[in-house]
Amino acid sequence: MFKLAFRNIFRQRLRTALTLAAIITGVVAIIISGGFVEDVFVQLREATIHSRIGHVQILRSGYLEYGRRDPSHYMIAQPKSVTDAVQAIPHVQAVMTRLNFSGLANNGHADLPIIGEGIEPGREAQLGTATTIVAGRPLRNTDAFGAVIGEGVAAALQLHPGSFVTLMVNTPEGALNTLEYEVVGVFRTFSKDYDDRAVRIPLSAAQELLFTKSVHSAVVLLDDTASTDAVTTIIRAKLEPLGYVVKPWHELADFYQKTEALYRRQFGALQAIILVMLVLSVASTINMVVYERTGEFGTLLALGLRRRQIFKLVLLENTLLGLLGSLLGVVVGSTLAGLVSSIGISMPPPPGSNVGYTATIRLVPWVLVMAALTGALAAVMAAVLPARRASRLPVVDALRHNI
Repeated sequence: MFKLAFRNIFRQRLRTALTLAAIITGVVAIIISGGFVEDVFVQLREATIHSRIGHVQILRSGYLEYGRRDPSHYMIAQPKSVTDAVQAIPHVQAVMTRLNFSGLANNGHADLPIIGEGIEPGREAQLGTATTIVAGRPLRNTDAFGAVIGEGVAAALQLHPGSFVTLMVNTPEGALNTLEYEVVGVFRTFSKDYDDRAVRIPLSAAQELLFTKSVHSAVVLLDDTASTDAVTTIIRAKLEPLGYVVKPWHELADFYQKTEALYRRQFGALQAIILVMLVLSVASTINMVVYERTGEFGTLLALGLRRRQIFKLVLLENTLLGLLGSLLGVVVGSTLAGLVSSIGISMPPPPGSNVGYTATIRLVPWVLVMAALTGALAAVMAAVLPARRASRLPVVDALRHNI
């Protein structure tokens, strides 16, 4: 039966070519669209991590729920003990501490509400590979009273490298404190909202501004994003019993979660549409082939072949055709994906961002498998009704087609 089915699919070469072309097109469409979506996920994920979130963040328990209202009550009083405990964990590349504050930035003429961060410039440079300095230079460890500001802050207050800005904040004790900083650079991250209000100064300067030695968070940078969940589990086992909360990047990146969910559903809908189109186009070709072979099926039935064997024969022929088309589709799709990736696809900035990027088509194993299964499944589904009709042909009427 298998040998007969294999030989039959090459008898009608034109019909076979049309069926293969439809299956290959569908498989290629899934590979290209799925690879594009996966590239969006990867680039969005890495931009989110390497702009400022990091792979893992460690905070005092309750900070995420109540820290905005009363940040001074949810600070890490002994940051060195936290960083030392995390630094020795495998895959941890760097651990940096941050001190958050909010207040007013003044250029001598106008005020602007800002959100500020005291950072460790050397370690933050390792993390912030997705942060672009659009003017000036990055913050350095030697900049005792230097500051880098977001692009939106620079535009609103008309600041540039070399300008001076005064920050006014409330200390944890409730006092008002002000210090002047020299702007050394203007940066742009993935988030436009953050750039419109962000000011970053050295951690020591922020601690002096707020009269505190504590910090609000410790940010962990890993050597591989795939290790995030494993490292998070280890850190939680060490620090959560001590009153800390440990959050991986995907629990902090709300925009990424919603974007991924949207794109996953869109890709699922696209895959369903391609499957339906494949079934309809392949079914049309199979119906014509079955009709043209009516006399052949009548002869086989007259010679004693059972009806269920006719059904299996037609189904097997199209299963083999679907597998062949899927294999060719994967080869063509992979080649086309490599060609498109070598050129790149220029993309506009995503919503909420000022930064465009160059997209590629990623060859992801599960997408290749899904595309191949969709092509094969379409051929099988399209063959069920024609195979059923062929197996139920009246022998006498079918034999008349041989005349």
